[in-house]
Amino acid sequence: MDPDRFQAPEFGTPKRSPGKGGFWSFHPAPMPRKLRLGPDTVLALSEADAALGRLAGAGRLLPDAGVLVGPYMTREALASSRIEGTQASLSEVFQANASGEARPGTDVREVQNYLAAMRQGLERLSELPICMRLLREIHAVLLSDVRGGERNPGELRASPNWIGSPDDRPDTALFVPPAEHEVLMDALADWEDFVNDEAPELPTLIRCGLLHYQFETIHPFLDGNGRLGRLLIVFFLVHEQRLPQPLLYVSNYFERHRQSYYDGLQLVRERGQIENWLRFFLTAVASEANDALERVERLCDLRERYRAELVTDRSRATEVIDVMLSNPVLTVKLVIERLGNSRSITHQGALNLIRKLERRGWLSDFGTFGQGGRHYWICREVMEVVESAFVPAARTPLRESTRS
Repeated sequence: MDPDRFQAPEFGTPKRSPGKGGFWSFHPAPMPRKLRLGPDTVLALSEADAALGRLAGAGRLLPDAGVLVGPYMTREALASSRIEGTQASLSEVFQANASGEARPGTDVREVQNYLAAMRQGLERLSELPICMRLLREIHAVLLSDVRGGERNPGELRASPNWIGSPDDRPDTALFVPPAEHEVLMDALADWEDFVNDEAPELPTLIRCGLLHYQFETIHPFLDGNGRLGRLLIVFFLVHEQRLPQPLLYVSNYFERHRQSYYDGLQLVRERGQIENWLRFFLTAVASEANDALERVERLCDLRERYRAELVTDRSRATEVIDVMLSNPVLTVKLVIERLGNSRSITHQGALNLIRKLERRGWLSDFGTFGQGGRHYWICREVMEVVESAFVPAARTPLRESTRS
């Protein structure tokens, strides 16, 4: 890491570790509790607040919001994982969810871990504040049995890591987070105090942008910091009661503008360009909140149209509608699981319900896959709503390296 690039002591300073093998690392300054925001940032904040408010209002009115949240969570999980180099598609993830495979491919499993971590974090927020205990729990879920699983899931790092080195050395890295344990722990304590400030002087979305920046700068785990830091955005907005449902996911925007995302974080460290980063973050919030609102409305319209056409149907087909809205790739096994168990609905009964929706054109044959020859159906209308304008698979991520 080149110490001469870091010229913003108000956000941190480079320090060289002692000894023959010493190297430069970044020591973050305490997080700012006050900021004077320029007019462009205030305007971006106003637009993001308005968009978030509209989305929150829609979330409060959603019938059976849990049904419609599923596709959003999957979309976010995939986008955030792609930033780290995971190669998977939405249909592959939905297909794995439908099959119930114990061990899907590694890339799909990473996305499923992200979903599991998100669900556990949202559930635990009713019992815990946003704290290191919560983060360690979520990190353990995130890296369970996937790439990075050998890097102490759930444990704060006890050795250095660095980002963007062409030859895997800290000297040539773009950025080296705090290497000394004491500096790391002090920065985390300050971060935790900032997140849980009971009388903050900064607006919620500004605090959210700051907490994400600082978490990525501290980089407290050996791996998975990017994904966990993006999960924190959702956790914080739900915790602060700005969202009643986890409908906002900014990873898709970060993925579409990946280099600007990386540059925005780095330019705070190097030059103190905090407002540049905040405007980028607020633009992401506004863009994805507006996008989410449009998709919510389209999914609600689909749901109501499907239900209206089945208004005289006395079967359990209306229940299958909710299954295909939450996971638009279906199997008989998934329908049985969601509608009850083998005693309340038989294999043939579930198949009959699927065939009924297939005859209406809502489901189409997706093929037979796997050693067991499991058959799949897909609701292409739901997939089109969820997947439209989605980003192609990621190219080259900024990889984390570590020193053991």
